[in-house]
Amino acid sequence: MFAADHASREFMRMELVSCEPGRAVMRMRVRAEMLNGHKICHGGFIFTLADSTFAFACNSHNKVTVAAGCAIEFLKPAHLDDVLTCEGVEQMLQGRHGIYDMRVTNHNGEVVAMFRGKSASIQGHVIPQEE
Repeated sequence: MFAADHASREFMRMELVSCEPGRAVMRMRVRAEMLNGHKICHGGFIFTLADSTFAFACNSHNKVTVAAGCAIEFLKPAHLDDVLTCEGVEQMLQGRHGIYDMRVTNHNGEVVAMFRGKSASIQGHVIPQEE
């Protein structure tokens, strides 16, 4: 899935640090082209890091899963060259639906943003299964 994710891997230059059932960790360095008019990281890029981490966490059970909704709280600005790490953890998985929390921190361990996503599984497997 990461190999095919051109937005996260190539455009955003994110790194998939780890992915296991119910959990994923991704990392991204804040680059100059990510800064807004206040010279801090545009919230949309922080959101994208959290959303990508959410995607890997909720697809980690090898069932094709998409976002059904989400919310983010921006708590601290991120600056040029900050290394942001997002850890996504499954809070609940019941039937087709799940709830996942993402915590975005900077390289000093300070929380930059919190994101909560609701997932919905659809048909198919991320990695094809032998019938």
